[in-house]
Amino acid sequence: MNQEKLNDFPLMTYDKIRYQDTDRQGHVNNANFPIFFETGRLELLYHPEKPLHAPHAQFVLAHINYDLLKEIHYPGRVDVGTRIKKIGNSSITFEQALFQNEVLVSKGSSVVVHVDNETKKPIGLSDEVKAYLSQYL
Repeated sequence: MNQEKLNDFPLMTYDKIRYQDTDRQGHVNNANFPIFFETGRLELLYHPEKPLHAPHAQFVLAHINYDLLKEIHYPGRVDVGTRIKKIGNSSITFEQALFQNEVLVSKGSSVVVHVDNETKKPIGLSDEVKAYLSQYL
């Protein structure tokens, strides 16, 4: 994922940069980067027309890492590219990238786990969900 372009990702969305996102150095605080990545994941996982979790379950973030490559500045927007790297029995591994003005500013990966609401233990993804997710590999 070195010289990625937004169009390299099958899932694309964006977040608007708010003044409150900035820090004392005048750029977007690096604590906001995981929030932008979350936007990209959740639009797929919790889409109102096609939720992917079982009725008694939810997706829980188990791991995230990301590299800060360039600054993001206010005003503007950050574009989020998302694709799936791996579909496990109860987990999904994502690769993502952030862009501002078509410039790659961050790249990262994360793992979410499908978890039972009551037991808090991982539960398998249905075959239907796995088949649906496979188009984003």
